[in-house]
Amino acid sequence: MGLIRLRPRPAGSRPAPAPEPEPEVLDRAAEPDVVSELAPEPAPIVAPTFGAPIAEPTAAAATSDRVSTRVIALANQKGGVAKTTTTLNLGVAFREMGYRVLIVDLDPQGNLTMSQGLNPDTIERSMFDVLVHKVPISEVIEKREVDLAVASIDLAGAELALSSLIGRERSLEKALAEVRVSYDFVLVDTPPSLGLLTINAFVAATGVIVPVQCEYLSLRGLVQLENTLAMVRENLNPHVAVEGIVPTMFDGRTLHSREAIEILEESFGDLVFRTRIRKTVRYAEAPVKGSSVLKYDPTGAAAEAYRELAREIVAAKEAQDGAQAREHA
Repeated sequence: MGLIRLRPRPAGSRPAPAPEPEPEVLDRAAEPDVVSELAPEPAPIVAPTFGAPIAEPTAAAATSDRVSTRVIALANQKGGVAKTTTTLNLGVAFREMGYRVLIVDLDPQGNLTMSQGLNPDTIERSMFDVLVHKVPISEVIEKREVDLAVASIDLAGAELALSSLIGRERSLEKALAEVRVSYDFVLVDTPPSLGLLTINAFVAATGVIVPVQCEYLSLRGLVQLENTLAMVRENLNPHVAVEGIVPTMFDGRTLHSREAIEILEESFGDLVFRTRIRKTVRYAEAPVKGSSVLKYDPTGAAAEAYRELAREIVAAKEAQDGAQAREHA
């Protein structure tokens, strides 16, 4: 098994954790079985062994034009871990805080596009045209709750179409250059694979956030993801690294969810965000209405979880920038 080399956040970068909201009372038929206190204890989950953190980028890199806009890839090659849900709701939470936000649908399934009420089957131009035919990305951006660069099923053929092009790994980076100055955050929803589309996201990104379902198989996928990131750092983008890990679909009533959180925190320390995205039917209901959960149920616990995550991400970055400024003063 490969070694993980993830960059820890500097000391003091964590904001004080907010008290966790009480879990919603949900339809019991839709919820998983609760672990009984009398149930036999399952076999322990063995955490993988992780290596030393990567080096911090230089001061020049930290202050370059490349990182003036934060481009964050939401990635995990395991499907069903809430990448799309996190991309949309985190983007809307940033927008509520006053930031300029673009979300990019780089998944051929087009779930991010559908989550904003658009039909990928009727879209004439999409991210496929941007990556393959060099159409300006501004021509595929729709104004919704946040600006959205849309996807269509054509993206399924993008990797094959890009494979013969020179500089194919930098197609997204070049496309974003047109609009980068217009946004504070660009969030990229990636497909559940580590293929050429995801590598394009890593090359364009200033950082990666990994949504991790609170289950053992989802945790194992972190090893493969970091191996791919190491290759990208070595050859294409020396500054990209995992900014944080978001525990999703957390159910504190089950032993397995609690064990998964323990493994994450023991293995990755401060890289694990304190915010827990709890399991609730609200995240499934909101896309049916073509909206984020912050619009669908603005006062609910589900919406507040992503607001808290957005605040945590901003606070961590501000603390990191402050530490770097003091170091190079």
